[in-house]
Amino acid sequence: MPADHAPSMSRPRAAAGALIRNRHSDILLVKPTYKNLWDIPGGYIEPNETPTQACRREITEELGLDITPGSLLACDWAPSDAEGDKILFVFDGGQLTDDEFQAIHLQRSELAAAEFVPLTDITHRLPTRLQRRLTVAAQTTTTMYLEHGNPVPAHLSPYRKFLT
Repeated sequence: MPADHAPSMSRPRAAAGALIRNRHSDILLVKPTYKNLWDIPGGYIEPNETPTQACRREITEELGLDITPGSLLACDWAPSDAEGDKILFVFDGGQLTDDEFQAIHLQRSELAAAEFVPLTDITHRLPTRLQRRLTVAAQTTTTMYLEHGNPVPAHLSPYRKFLT
């Protein structure tokens, strides 16, 4: 088939972020300067970069911390009418001590704030799909595949009671 008649296919943007916690298991959220809602540290994957490399680079750029991403907690297929198809990776970012948190140097052109938030208090800070994604990622002991932030198949998920 000629190139100009290639079949239509998804060309998702990919991003990677880290679920970083404190000793109380609160989640580190960041307030981007270019969005209304909060997010987790991370960002889009650049060409020729792996998801773990992107996650580590973004944490270093945004927070001034050198954290090696741990286990993949969740992989979420997240199509959006406004932004197109996305595939989003959430890695375990480990636990920060109080001293490490105090050592954060925010990239002020991108982030206005960073703070630890209990999982139960993320509702009004995060987009709904990210709330679902983090709820699953924070409570999983294995890698979860998600679509729109929901485990697939949802009816088999042990996290269905947390999803709305």
